[in-house]
Amino acid sequence: MGLRLLSTAAGNGSVSGLVGSERAVATWWVKSSPVFGVRNASTSTMTLGEKEQKDGKDQKEEVVGGGGATAATSGGQKGKEVASYWGVPPSRLTKEDGSEWKWHCFRPWETYQADLSIDLKKHHVPKTFLDKFAYWTVKSLRLPTDIFFQRRYGCRAMMLETVAAVPGMVGGMLLHCKSLRRFEPSGGWIKALLEEAENERMHLMTFMEVAKPKWYERALVFAVQGVFFNAYFVAYLASPKLAHRITGYLEEEAIHSYTEFLKELDNGNIENVKAPAIAIDYWRLPADSTLRDVVMVVRADEAHHRDVNHFASDIHYQGLELKDSPAPIGYH
Repeated sequence: MGLRLLSTAAGNGSVSGLVGSERAVATWWVKSSPVFGVRNASTSTMTLGEKEQKDGKDQKEEVVGGGGATAATSGGQKGKEVASYWGVPPSRLTKEDGSEWKWHCFRPWETYQADLSIDLKKHHVPKTFLDKFAYWTVKSLRLPTDIFFQRRYGCRAMMLETVAAVPGMVGGMLLHCKSLRRFEPSGGWIKALLEEAENERMHLMTFMEVAKPKWYERALVFAVQGVFFNAYFVAYLASPKLAHRITGYLEEEAIHSYTEFLKELDNGNIENVKAPAIAIDYWRLPADSTLRDVVMVVRADEAHHRDVNHFASDIHYQGLELKDSPAPIGYH
């Protein structure tokens, strides 16, 4: 999409560039602006007396400290002015066409174009006891999912992503703590796993726009996530190679589910509606993209996560630690 970004923020008066994985450059314009108060970053803190004077001049402003910063609502419209005593104003980003960047959950330099050429049929054949245990554990989890959701693939995708975003967060968190305890780097694996968790969470944010879950489905998410998080946490502590293998097989099942989703779309059983706006910006999709295009890129993401987790498990099987092999950061 080649986004050119403008960000007006209180700062030290310098201009810096941000380069993403696809060399998308975000241009930052740092200047004084009324939106961030009359003072620049070097004098952004007001005294208590100045704050009281400001309160007296404008009763419409909600002041909790010094140095005002205008916040935007999720819809991109200006909301109440939020004052920041600490001088941490939100950045203001615009797209190439001048419209405001309305997504606070991700930034333009975190967007990308999915690699749809990845092999979707790759499968790790279970040979060892742990591999077979991981494989049949995941297969057993698929049965109740099929019974509950049947062919309601929008809601199935929603439930799948609430679970799929857990392993990366748990693995990244435990590696983070391990890195702190041992005073050693992680080889980039902390970032890679957290990147995976965030990508899965963005899948959920997308499908929430497509499938509106009922109250009992939301309740099911609470129960499943609570059980799965703790079970996976214990599994990762006991055996990281087992935990990553389980995730690899979960991703293989996700590929299967999204393939079935595509079949239902192609057969006309599910309406191929317009792609949600958040998906168009996150994956840099064309403006006229549909739900089918979204499912295609999500399935490609799952295939990349499959490879990363099977690779991580193989590293442990070779008697090594993840830090011994460079992490595939940005692989998805």
